Amino acid sequence: MLPPAGLDGLDPSWSRLVDVPYGLGSHRASRRWHVLDNGDALAELDVRPVGTILCVHGNPTWSYLWRSLVARTVETAAAGGPAWRVVAVDQLDMGFSERTGSPHPLARRVADLGDLTDALELTGPVVTLGHDWGGVVSLGWAVDHPEQLAGLMLLNTAIHQPEADPIPAPLRLTLARGVLGRATVGTTGFLDVTLALGHPALSPAVKAGFRAPYRTAARRGGIGGFVADIPVDEHHESAPELDRIATALREVAVPSLMLWGPRDPIFSDRYLDDLIDRLPHADVHRFEGAGHLIAEDVDYAGAVLTWLDDRLPGGSAPESDADDDDATHGLVGPGAVGASAARAAVDAGADEATAAAAAASAEHLAEEARGDSSQDRPLWSYLDSLADSPDTALIEMVPTGAEGPRSVSWRLLSRRVHEIALGLRKHGVLPGDRVSLLVQPGADLTAVLYACIRIGAIVVVADAGLGVRGLTRAVRGAWPDHVIGQLPGLTAARALGWPGRVISTTRLPSVTAATLGVETSLPAIAELGRRAHEALAELPESPTGDAEAAILFTSGSTGPAKGVVYRHGQLTALRDALAAQYGVGPGTGLVAGFAPFALLGPALGATSVTPDMDVTKPRTLTARAVAAATAAVDATVVFLSPAALTNVVATAGGLDDGDRRALAGVETFLSAGAPVSEALLAAAGELMPNATPHTPYGMTEGLLMTDITLEGVRAASADRAAATAGGVRDAGGVCVGLPGATTAVRIAALDEAGRASGGFTTDTDVTGEIVVSAPHVEDHYDRLWLTHRASRRGSTRSTRWHRTGDVGHLDAQGRLWVEGRLPHVITTARGVLTPVASEQAVEAQPGIARAAVVGIGPAGTQQVVVVAETVPPVRRAGLASASTAAAVRAAVESAGGHRVAAVLAVPTLPTDVRHNSKIDRSGLAAWASSVLSGGRMRRP
Repeated sequence: MLPPAGLDGLDPSWSRLVDVPYGLGSHRASRRWHVLDNGDALAELDVRPVGTILCVHGNPTWSYLWRSLVARTVETAAAGGPAWRVVAVDQLDMGFSERTGSPHPLARRVADLGDLTDALELTGPVVTLGHDWGGVVSLGWAVDHPEQLAGLMLLNTAIHQPEADPIPAPLRLTLARGVLGRATVGTTGFLDVTLALGHPALSPAVKAGFRAPYRTAARRGGIGGFVADIPVDEHHESAPELDRIATALREVAVPSLMLWGPRDPIFSDRYLDDLIDRLPHADVHRFEGAGHLIAEDVDYAGAVLTWLDDRLPGGSAPESDADDDDATHGLVGPGAVGASAARAAVDAGADEATAAAAAASAEHLAEEARGDSSQDRPLWSYLDSLADSPDTALIEMVPTGAEGPRSVSWRLLSRRVHEIALGLRKHGVLPGDRVSLLVQPGADLTAVLYACIRIGAIVVVADAGLGVRGLTRAVRGAWPDHVIGQLPGLTAARALGWPGRVISTTRLPSVTAATLGVETSLPAIAELGRRAHEALAELPESPTGDAEAAILFTSGSTGPAKGVVYRHGQLTALRDALAAQYGVGPGTGLVAGFAPFALLGPALGATSVTPDMDVTKPRTLTARAVAAATAAVDATVVFLSPAALTNVVATAGGLDDGDRRALAGVETFLSAGAPVSEALLAAAGELMPNATPHTPYGMTEGLLMTDITLEGVRAASADRAAATAGGVRDAGGVCVGLPGATTAVRIAALDEAGRASGGFTTDTDVTGEIVVSAPHVEDHYDRLWLTHRASRRGSTRSTRWHRTGDVGHLDAQGRLWVEGRLPHVITTARGVLTPVASEQAVEAQPGIARAAVVGIGPAGTQQVVVVAETVPPVRRAGLASASTAAAVRAAVESAGGHRVAAVLAVPTLPTDVRHNSKIDRSGLAAWASSVLSGGRMRRP
């Protein structure tokens, strides 16, 4: 039986009926299968397939699920690309294959698929692709046909059910007595529920396509049989076969790909984590927002063909897993790093001798980075070398359960780290395990973090400022093996179903511990470590430089927060870059208003302190709190985020003479994370009159890429003003200075459509995506293979580049100017417009506090809209006054030569949570488009 004509997206010419023999002797018979096969279409193109993609659907779908892949492969072959044959099967009793009326347990289905491929005379190379329970069947075929297997690909599926966990609730309900037959066969209930899982909702035409084979109860028997075949326990008929496949999968070494929809109520991230454990070499991409029907939710076909082109060129496995995307770190050559450091020193106002010393120091660090300095000086090296020192390592300004600041000596911190490390090993934390830290900055977080890193566990750090939803996405995406947290974090973890064995930072009442699923506490872990130490237990060997050390999450200011993976070598390179750039080391007092810098304090040998503030709300930091923290450690270095700095300057009137004396001892001041204006840097300089204000440029993926001082900012502004006065139109933006000693910066020029090119340049005044290379740039994005691949575009085997997503240009002095984010580039009929220069021009107008320049309408003919906060702020969103609008239009026209279609005034601009300063331009563009096309004038 063939599918009816007219099904959405399905070409009837792909359908084929195949008679497959089975049985022996007088019992020999055959079954009729329906498959989609693009072999004839490829033959018409006169191309030879490079291999076969064997697609296996799950329940209650059919080969219709793979229609876009069949179409895309034909299109690709017609355009001269690799010609992949696709064979997408309808399993027996499913789709338009024969209704046998016989049970088909898992082992039978795996054997059936082998019979079909024998009948089709598939010889390889074959890449399997499975979804749902078709994933299990495809894996069964894969482990049974190693001689033909070239690769395997999976969409949401599972190969193992943890004994301690119940099967997913939707399946438990369907399997309930009296429900199975009625829900799956007697009615279309199971099919209806499955088709409701699309994100966005499936169109009526697509739903009709999926329903086509299952119009009557007589045609739905396979749906019920598939559900009944789910091994609910070890006694189930299919349990041994499932275990066989799961065990054999660990020995499969071919290239593998997993594409996952995390909103799947059946195959959640726990099953992805299990599959990654069995196939640790697999490339993984989680499509945030996608669910069970991921093949309908996202362009999986494009991802599949991209992956095949990367990993299986010509249809066979590459000789080496290494490729340009995963190339080794590209470092600037000998001499170049010293020159860069010297330029930075001169920019900071240093004399020739100081500049020469900076150059020599930078060259030494670069030589270390070219080797594996992590082997000689791991992150915890100062904890070892200062293990007997009574000097202060860190100070908690507002310790939990205590009054006044609490000092922790190097001796105590070192001992605590050692005890916790031993205790965690005894508790079962293994190298490579992921440990989520739900702990506020302070002594506990510092000790736990270094203990985990010392034993080779991977710390997962997600900012509480992401909010409950953002934290849930982050933690579930990383799927940690263990969670260490304080009571608020553990309460949220339990309520929202976050994964991991749970350790509390304090001893909890037994009832509370049981309610939260807490197995033990940090004091108990430390006691376990003390006993192990007394028994002469030793810590495991130190992790190597290429071992994963940490997953840090981005702020989520331009989309869902991404997990950024750092290896030990990259974190030690970051430590060395900070030490070289700012002279931070033993004897340095470091005030860190940004948690990552506080955590790096012990690695630098510095005495660190986090001021009294809510770290999730930077604007809670006051000038007096900074002064108190500065006095507590005799700080010479202060780091604050721009949002925190804004409030510190605003509250400076509360400082007394003692506070001002403490701040006068600061020698280096840093503010980064978002653009910092010259006026704000200058105001900070007035608070810390003996400090050199710096504003480094970086991101979670690389915390120190370039640096500039206040004097450097002023010099850059003067150069720009002189060029403008001379009639030169300047792209503008925020000057972030020269690259660091071991950093190289390039520009990928924008084309007329606002897209970044593949080639890189250092030419002057070319606007494009900012691309960086340094030994301390992150290794990859966690479980986001496509995102990682895009960020590495242009890398080679000798140089690993990271595309930042920021846009900007280099000036004649080699300084970098940031003009905005790539997703916020506006493409008008007059050309490309980057937003920052126009925003600066608008913010220079009287009565404007902050502004966002966005584009609405079709790409290429977008209209420019300005959304502004006014002084005083308006009470509700609406069109700006005529005088304000006129001034804004003139400013944008002068700055970039573009006309403004509308000027809107709002009480406040929406910003990210972590920095409280990165404006959500994408959200504003959508809002402006809505209100200007007649939508309700609500607050953005």
